Formats: sequence, C-alpha cells, structure tokens
Amino acid sequence: MSEREKINVTKTFLPPKEEYDKLIGELWESSWITNHGKHVNELERKLKDRLGVKHLFFVSNGTIALQIAIKALELEGEIITTPFSYVATSSTIVWEGIKPVYADIDENTFNIDPQKIEEKITEKTNAIVCTHVFGNPCDVEAIVAIAERHKLKVIFDAAHAFDVEYNNTSVLNYGDISTLSFHATKIFHTAEGGAVVTNNDELAHKISYLRNFGHNGQEKFFGLGINGKNSEFHAAMGLCNLKYASEIIKDRERIYNLYKEYLNHPGIRFQSLNAASTYNYAYFPIVFETSEMLMNVLQGLREENIFPRRYFYPSLNQLPYTSGVPMKNSEFIANKVMCLPSYYQLEEESILRICEIVNKQ
Repeated sequence: MSEREKINVTKTFLPPKEEYDKLIGELWESSWITNHGKHVNELERKLKDRLGVKHLFFVSNGTIALQIAIKALELEGEIITTPFSYVATSSTIVWEGIKPVYADIDENTFNIDPQKIEEKITEKTNAIVCTHVFGNPCDVEAIVAIAERHKLKVIFDAAHAFDVEYNNTSVLNYGDISTLSFHATKIFHTAEGGAVVTNNDELAHKISYLRNFGHNGQEKFFGLGINGKNSEFHAAMGLCNLKYASEIIKDRERIYNLYKEYLNHPGIRFQSLNAASTYNYAYFPIVFETSEMLMNVLQGLREENIFPRRYFYPSLNQLPYTSGVPMKNSEFIANKVMCLPSYYQLEEESILRICEIVNKQ
C-alpha cells in the first residue's frame, strides 16, 4: 500500500475548538447538560429558522427520529419503502413490527419510482417511507398525490437532505413527517443526533412527548414514549457547526464540480439530479457499467490509501430479515455504485489523484 496520506470517503468537520469550549463552559456553570436545556432549545430555534419549517425536534440520532415518526403516525401492517437507502430506513420499520414492502427505484435518480408504488398498495398498507437518496429529492408531489388518493401517511427520510429545497421551499415541508440525521459524517452534524420535522400541530404535540418518555410534567404522562432526547454537549456542537454550514456546502460544490471535470472513465455515469431542487453536494456517487469495473477501481484506490464507500450495498430487499423479492433497478445500482471521497477542504491535488486512478482502471 502507498505511504501517501490516507483519504477516507469523508472527514468530520470540527469547528474552532475555542468556540466549542465557550459553549461547554456555560454548561459547567449551569450544571444543566440534558433535558431540553439552553443549547438544545437554541439549536431547535435556529434550525427551524434556517430550514423554514414549523416544528423541529432535536433527537439522539436519525434512527430514533424514524422510530418516533412511525409511532407518531400510529403505523402498523405494511409500509411501502425504497430498497436503496441506508439500512436504518428498513431496519427501523422491521424493528417497529411492521413489514417493509419494496417498490423499485428509478435507476437514474436512485429514488423510489412513484409509478411502482401503487401496484404495491394493499389493504394492509399504512404509509410510504421514501429516502431523498444522496440528498437528491424524490418526486415528492407524485408520492404525496398517491398517498392522498389511498389515504396513506408519508414519511420522508431526509437524512442526506440538510438544507435542500424543492420548488423554492424546504424539501422537509412535504409529507406528514420528515426525519434528519446529524451524524458526524453529515454536512451538518452534532456528533450524534437527528431531528423529526412536521408542520402539523397535532403531530408535533405527540412527537414532543414521544421523545421524552411520554411525560406531561414530572408526574404525569400523555402516553407511551421513549428516551429520544439529546444532550447539551451535542447541541453545542450543532450550534458551532451551523455557522459554517453554508461554507461547507459551497466547498462541497467545488469538490463536486472538480470530479465532474476530471472524471472521464467511459464506463461510469452520474446520478440524475432533480431539476426543481437545490443540491447540498453531500455525496459524489458514480455508477459503473459492471461490478468488475467497480471492484477493479476499488482495489486500485485502496492500494493508494484511498477509501471510497459502496453506499448503499447490498440492496435492502436482500437483507436476511426482509422480503427477498427481487428489485431489478435497486440491485443493479447497489452492485455498481461507489461514493468517492468528499469533505470540507479536500485538496484539488487529491481529487485529481483519485480521478486519475479511476480513469485508468
């Protein structure tokens, strides 16, 4: 293996240490480090303002966000969902005792294909759960229209879609609930964290107690709940990082454009982006004509101490606890897609080196 500096698929952005230390110092003075303290409340306010949403609840991670969304909508039976996403999109459904029913994806956008949703609807279907894959918005209008015709709920897994707009409004404003991930690998992160977003007042009330054991005050309870809260330490990281989010996205755009300029491998293609949306450049996926091409490039990069990721492999319908029903497009993409390194201040020299290795394989 080359002795050159290791390049991972991503690198966590950290704010200036003194900025974080200042906020942490306030916690030492107050001794209030959890249970909806000053930093959590401020972060929620600032995120609602930046993202243009009515209700946003900061929770411990993106998986808990999905679980709370499912509970808030009182879902059961079957949920139609995408086979191409991170495992949590499906495992959360199964964890909640619900059967995921897959509708295949569009092989160009990588998102669930609305035309394949309706044929999957049965009397047991309660909802549709879709992912904005790599931050590329689904056909939200078509999906919501299908849901309205069949009286279904809609959850959008927006783990990759921080700051993304569709038709000049936040993509989070579509569906009944959207969920976010603020994991350390994301464009905006709180080390670990996530959020549940809704514009529905009644749902917001339910979410507020679902994430806090069901509490209605110290000695009363609205109903069933879970510990989905997050800490003041995590919120402090979020408050620091939020100031740099626009700068980070701008730099990711630079990286995205350099890849598009330097990559000329005849056997690769790129994700088709939604023309009605903005993009946050959270990932740079490429799709190879064959799995053999992918594996050759993967090996060539690893030999040079460069580590991309096969997001998302395998196709979720092939997990041991899901249906096993074939999903042609999802399996095709999952077997041939690779995300190249992309993170704040990744040097052009490194991008050029990555592209040279990809192009020559």
